[in-house]
Amino acid sequence: MLYVCADRAPGVPGAATECAQTEGHAFARKRGLTIAEVVTDTYGEPDPSRRLGWRRVRQLVRTGDITAVLVRWPNAIAPESAHELRHRETDWLREHGVRVRYTWAPLSALSTA
Repeated sequence: MLYVCADRAPGVPGAATECAQTEGHAFARKRGLTIAEVVTDTYGEPDPSRRLGWRRVRQLVRTGDITAVLVRWPNAIAPESAHELRHRETDWLREHGVRVRYTWAPLSALSTA
């Protein structure tokens, strides 16, 4: 699944969301991955658990429907100012057997085990 948290205003997706989605699909295609669902949130809420889209990610993880979350960069999960929330979420994903794969080229070699 592809998680996108980029635009600062709700509504029609802007350039940031479109770029993240294009990049995510290219990343998946290059690696033979299937994106079953694209989940989006508006950027701004630092706590992922308070975002509707991220709650959908957790729901998909609980049902066992996904094995990886593709995300452009770590700040899409939680900003650096709330890095402990990002670590909480990536740890939770890992505990449920789900990897985080970063799609932005400089980070694409990184992932959580």
